[in-house]
Amino acid sequence: MATSPASAPASPPVTIDDIRAAHARIGDQIVRTPTLLSKTLSELTGAKVYLKFENLQFTAAYKERGALNTLLLLDDEARSKGVIAASAGNHAQGLAYHATRLGVPSTIVMPKNTPTVKVTQTEGHGATVILEGETFDEAYAHARKLEAERGYTFVHPFDDPRIIAGQGTAALEMLADVPDIDTLVIPIGGGGLISGSATVAKAQDHPIEVVGVEAELYPSMYNRLNHEQRPCAGDTLAEGIAVKEPGSITSGIVEQLVDEILLVSERKLEESVSLLLQIEKTVVEGAGAAGLAALLEYPGRFEGKTVGTILCGGNIDTRLLANVLLRDLARSGRLARLRIRLQDRPGALFNVAKVFHEQGVNIIEVYHQRVFTSLPAKGLITDIECETRDRAHLDRLMTALRDANYEVSQVELA
Repeated sequence: MATSPASAPASPPVTIDDIRAAHARIGDQIVRTPTLLSKTLSELTGAKVYLKFENLQFTAAYKERGALNTLLLLDDEARSKGVIAASAGNHAQGLAYHATRLGVPSTIVMPKNTPTVKVTQTEGHGATVILEGETFDEAYAHARKLEAERGYTFVHPFDDPRIIAGQGTAALEMLADVPDIDTLVIPIGGGGLISGSATVAKAQDHPIEVVGVEAELYPSMYNRLNHEQRPCAGDTLAEGIAVKEPGSITSGIVEQLVDEILLVSERKLEESVSLLLQIEKTVVEGAGAAGLAALLEYPGRFEGKTVGTILCGGNIDTRLLANVLLRDLARSGRLARLRIRLQDRPGALFNVAKVFHEQGVNIIEVYHQRVFTSLPAKGLITDIECETRDRAHLDRLMTALRDANYEVSQVELA
């Protein structure tokens, strides 16, 4: 019996043919980033791990793909009037760069509190930047107002079939390079990248599982699909996927095609950024490291699988990166702050320093505290920052200090 038009299933907003067409359209204007096997991360996680280095795009993020695809689909009138977006991140830079390259005027609305470096970078790509509102929602509302007033074309960061098709080209390339991948682990913000990736994965001639990853502080897509109300708030390292409301188009695609969504902790995000720099010698922002964070947080989930994940961006503040690396050294025991109780008498610091010397530990900083302490007037607290070879070396140092009758504790990280 034929299906009546009223009950016929709606055609998907994005198909594999749309993504193939997008790749044909943009392929010679973006970087064909490599997909490489990480032997060390594979040994560490128990999975066979392939990484796609989208942080090697010119603007250091995959967002160029969707932005360029959208720009190339505009008619001449829309191109002449220009495009507008609300973004303080990778979407702004990707759209600005390709719009300028194609001769299309671009306007980016950013919240007033956007870091100056992001404003400068976006202006450097040729966009007109307007600072409006204290929040993203206020900047977004202003961008839509200007769209209506001036006839601009609004380019959404994720909830647009043209954007989704462009983002899906990353997975298209990855699976062309490594057809044996059986599991894709993809970061989720608004859902554009995973919607395109899942569309590609489910069109292959063999089963491919698609797993989404969100920061546990911003479980917006997880909430929507699991009908939960977990809070979306806090300072996450993965600000590129810190989205409070995912798209309606993307949510529908994710609900149909994505097998599972996992939440990752800030600690695993930090560890992943550090590991990628140490092992792969590549700089990745928090959102770009989310896939690896999931492999570290849920090792049993991926053991024995052939996993592909996209390092979707590399735009991380250098000071923040330095902080992440130092915190990782501290957690591994290679950097430590020890709090030691001393008697306030000549030679006290010299004698404790001798223990560090005997154990071959490098002292970096010394902090004396005589006044703001609960100890008696003749007591003092000394914090010593030091550098060791590993956790075992640090443990030997603390044992030697206690054997020398010092009261010592380690100042722990959160």
